[in-house]
Amino acid sequence: MSILSRAWLLDETPATRRQAIWGRRYRLWLALKRHPLAMSGLLVVALMLLLSLAAPGLTPYHPGYQDLANRLARPSALHWLGTDELGRDIWTRILFGGRTTLGMVIAVVLITAPLGLFIGCIAGYAGGLLDKALMRLTDIFLAFPRLILALAFVAALKPGVESAILAIALTAWPPYARLARAETLQFRHSDFIAASRLSGASPLRIILHHVMPLCVPSLIVRVTLDMSAIIITAASLGFLGMGAQPPSPEWGTMIATARRFLFSEWWVPLMPCIAIFLTSLAFNFLGDGLRDVLDPKET
Repeated sequence: MSILSRAWLLDETPATRRQAIWGRRYRLWLALKRHPLAMSGLLVVALMLLLSLAAPGLTPYHPGYQDLANRLARPSALHWLGTDELGRDIWTRILFGGRTTLGMVIAVVLITAPLGLFIGCIAGYAGGLLDKALMRLTDIFLAFPRLILALAFVAALKPGVESAILAIALTAWPPYARLARAETLQFRHSDFIAASRLSGASPLRIILHHVMPLCVPSLIVRVTLDMSAIIITAASLGFLGMGAQPPSPEWGTMIATARRFLFSEWWVPLMPCIAIFLTSLAFNFLGDGLRDVLDPKET
């Protein structure tokens, strides 16, 4: 970055709204860079995503290719992480499994975060009977463990990736709604909300254009911290046979089919476990850093 660009971003008296927005984003990035664990988490998450997206070019094998003559082979130059019980390359299946697992997680977040944000903002802004009804609905969902409730939803549908995504999304939105409601209650009687109301703005417009944007920073932190739980839930559904179905290369499904080799050919179930552990830990590190950066009490 040039000196002029940096000076433009760090100018304390921005001349335009665009300069103010990009200046704030740049300051947040500088603050995030001062957190070593957050940056390490960001690098691991970015690496996992890149490896998953570039999977076809990083391995000569197909994730479903079976070489029974080379089954349960130890890690070697030919198979970096060994092979499974059907002679399939584990490195290849972890790369392609990242597409399935991380794709499920991203799909869940794209559904639950906007849904929870919208419901929470409506409840916090409207108050009264509508607020009580929406919050009692969230209490019902929160009363059940997420995995148990997701299993019930999948059982009511049918095992598969789409059903697992829908089931996790239906069980993951209540915490986001609670958070958005708490944020909305803090400023629903603020002067700028009253000014918007007096200018003729409808309640829906106020929620969409004024309330929801103010809740986004806290929501981003909560989503990042919740990503590890979503990954583990998705892998658990696969492990229990309710998520991605074999021979799909999904991390939880890989552990389920290889668990009987835990004490003999340990590398078969261990490698997908390591992938889940590293990805979940990286999201936790990144979430901690974002919480420190985006929390107004810390700035």
